[in-house]
Amino acid sequence: MIFNLSSSKTLVALAVTSSIMLAGCSATANTSLSQQSALPATPVAAVVNTPADAGSQNITLEQAMANPDWIGNQPKNAYWASDSTSIIYAQKQQGSTLNDIYSQQINSKNAQQVSLDKLHTIGASKAVYSSDRTLQAYTFKGNVFVKNLTTGELKQITATSATESKPQFLNNGDLVYRQGNVFFKVDLKTGLTTELVNLKLADEPKGLQEPSSYLAKEQHKLIEFVALQHKNKQDSQTRNEQINAQNSSIANTAFYLGDGNVIKEAQLSPNGDALIVVLQKQQSWRDKGDIMPNYITNDGTIEPKKVRRRVADAKEQTSRVIHINLVDRTQTPLSFDTLPGFDEDVLAEVKKENYAREGKTYKSKKSPRGINLITNWGLNQAPIVWNDDGTQVAIMLEAWDNKDRWIATIDFDKNQLVSQHRLHDDAWIAYAFNNFGWLHNSNTLYYLSEESGYSQLYKKPLNGKATALTSGQFEVSDITLTHDNSAIYYKANVEHPGLYEIYRVNPQTGKNEQITDLNGMTDYTLSPDESKLLLKHSKITMPTELYVADAKANTQATRLTYTVSEEFLAKKLTAPKIVAVPSSHTDQPIYAKVYYPSDYVEGESGKTRKAVIFNHGAGYLQNSHMGWSVYFREFMFHSLLADEGYIVMDMDYRASKGYGRDWRTAIYRQMGTPETQDLADGVKWMAQNANVDTNAVGTYGGSYGGFMTFMALFTAPELFQSGAALRPVTDWAHYNTAYTANILNHPDVDPIAYERSSPIYFAEGLNKRLLINAPMVDDNVFFQDSVRLVQRLIELEKQNFETAIFPVEPHGFVQPSSWLDEYRRIYKLFKETL
Repeated sequence: MIFNLSSSKTLVALAVTSSIMLAGCSATANTSLSQQSALPATPVAAVVNTPADAGSQNITLEQAMANPDWIGNQPKNAYWASDSTSIIYAQKQQGSTLNDIYSQQINSKNAQQVSLDKLHTIGASKAVYSSDRTLQAYTFKGNVFVKNLTTGELKQITATSATESKPQFLNNGDLVYRQGNVFFKVDLKTGLTTELVNLKLADEPKGLQEPSSYLAKEQHKLIEFVALQHKNKQDSQTRNEQINAQNSSIANTAFYLGDGNVIKEAQLSPNGDALIVVLQKQQSWRDKGDIMPNYITNDGTIEPKKVRRRVADAKEQTSRVIHINLVDRTQTPLSFDTLPGFDEDVLAEVKKENYAREGKTYKSKKSPRGINLITNWGLNQAPIVWNDDGTQVAIMLEAWDNKDRWIATIDFDKNQLVSQHRLHDDAWIAYAFNNFGWLHNSNTLYYLSEESGYSQLYKKPLNGKATALTSGQFEVSDITLTHDNSAIYYKANVEHPGLYEIYRVNPQTGKNEQITDLNGMTDYTLSPDESKLLLKHSKITMPTELYVADAKANTQATRLTYTVSEEFLAKKLTAPKIVAVPSSHTDQPIYAKVYYPSDYVEGESGKTRKAVIFNHGAGYLQNSHMGWSVYFREFMFHSLLADEGYIVMDMDYRASKGYGRDWRTAIYRQMGTPETQDLADGVKWMAQNANVDTNAVGTYGGSYGGFMTFMALFTAPELFQSGAALRPVTDWAHYNTAYTANILNHPDVDPIAYERSSPIYFAEGLNKRLLINAPMVDDNVFFQDSVRLVQRLIELEKQNFETAIFPVEPHGFVQPSSWLDEYRRIYKLFKETL
């Protein structure tokens, strides 16, 4: 089924609704939910029409792979100025890697460049505000500034060569900032700066010790000079202790957290009287042998660059949570044993399967699991959040085995963690959808959770049940609470999986409202006075521009920036159509972009078409959406191929983002299998609906897309006639821990999953043309991945592969010459094989 897109919105119901019903979810939670009013029901695949093809000048490969400056340099890192009437954004200089900073009034289309000597005056995207919203604090180049929003006066609080960070207003109006692990408090009325807390990663000094050994005791007894020196030191130590205890002018702020530890997070209460600190044992991020040779250096030598360790070398870690009371100067460790499931053997079935393969029997037993703070991938907030009055704090934790997420508060009387919400997933907890916080001036939490099968928004009082504030077959993200608790704004793909708009819900009544209706990909930032939205909006054929709108239902947006070049607008680019490809393995369709040649006629017969399927990277990424893609070069390459008669398909295979928990976790312990099945459905759809010859289809992709190219060519060798794998993963045991262990567990626990999912184990299946493009200074997917696979192919006596190396390129290519060389090879491969 194809959904066309145009500027006017027309909701289109699916012809066969049952074909897109979503599968059930195995995620569980320990809360019961009551549903409040939701958005009006719309068909899951209702959609707007995509734009028509634009421009008249054919794109060339040289132009598509050129420095993207020719497209225009779009605004980035945009944020509101403190007055809520102007915005700040960066724009890259033409022909340079430097950025210029601009300020623009929202009622004007003209931006003013901020001079270098004024950069400290314009605030920051992570500025913080006092509780009465009259003061703003931020850092610039490691120094702290405070702006009075009533008078406009700007004060520089620090001017040091050290780096100050994380400004925070206390409830009494004082300002706190950090310098490393030292917290300083500033009385903004008097200007007095006080050291509030000094967290020391060392054992507490023992002070002067009495002689303990036989020889030492005899020395003090027999030698008067030694005994006198000891007494003098003892007197001096006692006097210093008395001065520190009785003289209030002296900072006495040290808290010793133990040698060999690192601080993962420290959050001060808004009253400045308590601190929650999370510690881990210090552990190197790499081993001595984790190096990557760089052959192209300034001095002609070989540089051994340090790189991270592999998941196969990772060791379990667990954290310690410490409550520090700054009033009575006590520090109390908080155990994880009050969290439900803290000692469950959640991998028992996996271990049984792996033991059985070795002829062994696994006996399950309970044991404390490694538990740490939630991984901060795109979280954009602290994983520890105090409520407004500082009486409660919430901490988001995750298990080392990736199967559980907890939101816990603290019972300060009993000195123990209290689980407010447990999200369990038999596969893994997503690293997205983990935002949470407190409603203002209350003890009610709000948070995102996938427990329904989709990321939805919930609220929960400390001693009550959770309530769903949103529900449906769509994903909620990027939540912002207003200061009067009247609304939580969020981004969601309600009308179609690939169309994102801004919505809001009243957390008291549960009433949801749609805010924007821009038909594309839209992100937002709420203004400081909460009256307006700064929107970052793009469409399939149009890069991101800035818009502004009133923060109200069904708002009208005004465009602020026009940065796309006339040269780009003149190019003839093919707008892909959004297709719902029926799946052979799930009730949910596989959404895909399809690029049609200009001479293509729906239902044509006689002439058969050749085709290419592009595999996006990152695994958990969405690319068949209505906005501008990070794969803009590929978009132009696909337009070029369409101009030459190819049908090009870009699939959001299973594991892609935007389609719910079950779609995300379909690859658990079997990476490459569901995706290859989806590619096969894509080829079948093109044969049935686009007149494609199944013997004239190629595939390519980079990173995860390169891995998928391998898996398709190795495990389904008749599906494609050729494939190009760019910066590809060949053995998941060599990839990083944070990503891989989610999906495949750890190699020491689940080697079956790694062998089932790694292309190097299936290389004997290759019988079609393969191109491997490998950057040599890639610190994400190591060059070694390609080297090991090439050796494997050589030993298997395969003759139909070739390798291109790129000596100066990292994972994301930088040089236009490298981009051009790479895509010339891909283009040539398809020309020769299809």
